[in-house]
Amino acid sequence: MTSWAGRTAAEIAAAVREKRVTPREVVAEHLARIERLDGRVGAFRTVRAEAALAEADAVASRGDLGDLPLAGVPVAVKDNLAVRGESMRVGSAATPEEPAAEDHPTVARLRAAGAVVVGLTNVPELCVWGTSEGVHGTARNPWDTSRTAGGSSGGSAAAVAAGLVPVALGNDGMGSLRIPAANCGLVTLKPGPGVVPAGTSTWFGMSENGPLATTVEDARLVLSVIADASFAPRDMDTTHRIAVSLRSPIAGVAITKPYTAAAREAGGVLMKAGHRVRRADPPYPMSLSFTSFAHWTAGTAVDADALDRRRLTRRTRVHAAVGRRFVNSVRTGTGTGREALRRRLEPFFEEYDILLTPALARRSPQAAPWHERGWLRNLLANTNYSPLTPPWNLTGWPAMAVPFGTLPSGAPCAVQLVGRPGSEADLLEVAAELEERHPWRRTAPLD
Repeated sequence: MTSWAGRTAAEIAAAVREKRVTPREVVAEHLARIERLDGRVGAFRTVRAEAALAEADAVASRGDLGDLPLAGVPVAVKDNLAVRGESMRVGSAATPEEPAAEDHPTVARLRAAGAVVVGLTNVPELCVWGTSEGVHGTARNPWDTSRTAGGSSGGSAAAVAAGLVPVALGNDGMGSLRIPAANCGLVTLKPGPGVVPAGTSTWFGMSENGPLATTVEDARLVLSVIADASFAPRDMDTTHRIAVSLRSPIAGVAITKPYTAAAREAGGVLMKAGHRVRRADPPYPMSLSFTSFAHWTAGTAVDADALDRRRLTRRTRVHAAVGRRFVNSVRTGTGTGREALRRRLEPFFEEYDILLTPALARRSPQAAPWHERGWLRNLLANTNYSPLTPPWNLTGWPAMAVPFGTLPSGAPCAVQLVGRPGSEADLLEVAAELEERHPWRRTAPLD
């Protein structure tokens, strides 16, 4: 008997379209795996078992089943995107419990393509942090359950890495797709503005929705669906000018050897593939840490404004309180340096097509009750392990996390790819070359 858990979305959809398996069989198998393993992983806030099976049957009865790109594919959705009939808690006790009346556009597009939403995934409160834990649960890295899956799309990443679903939906305002993808050995892409419908909270236009997947093919497939656009593979003989940088954008934060070694080796792989690769550092300004901090806290302040602050955790209350002093300047773009950052970095991306960096500075923190700890301790933990992602939310340029190599613990390591506006297809192409020439393990060995 064929096992569908652990198979890619592309494989599952092809089998359903060809009627080699029914959507119900696929969804039921994944629900059984969730029931068996999620107690160790903590990926889901809520699982829609009965509703998902009913929706699987509805997919099977569709007259266009043979044309659906995600026919019968189980998906998980991050708990800050509306799913019709389900509450959206955003990792907090302060958010309302009322069910959403409509799907977010990305969720609607997934369902129109034949996907079945099996559950909503755990996030840190208001999706602020690079670790995913709180009053609704703790998302752990399936490769090393003593460590956090990362954040804020940590539950979605954990679900895919554990084989609970083949693909998931998340979003990225300061690295919230790339950080958990890098921790959990997944492929993700944060698109540029306007490619995919954004959420209700965009942190002043910095947050973008995107896929989490085990393969570049699946990431491309889901991105094509939620963007309603084609990202078909291009000519693999295209030569790109690639800069490899090992420098932290945030002064004083060191990048550890496993991550710098991964970036060097990935650059070597791409050089052997025929690309023009050289070491070069973007001219990050010294003000970048302040610009990142101002936008990060101000975004939290806006999201917390309508909520009962007494029901927020202390770390979130403090973060929002600090951010209130920056909201006006961030909203108007005065004195925060975002446009200046774009202007400073644009010449670098005229010289190079793609920037390759380590994805993280060090392995993720322990899976612990970070929501019960102080603000400064959370701030330092986040900054020290994920300084490489925020610049590309501030500029709005597309960026990917791609698995590459392993850490001494055996957990996955990863690199980051960054491109100029509109380069999503180029990034996917280069990621596919890394995948082909340096294959990675797809799901964690939990069984």
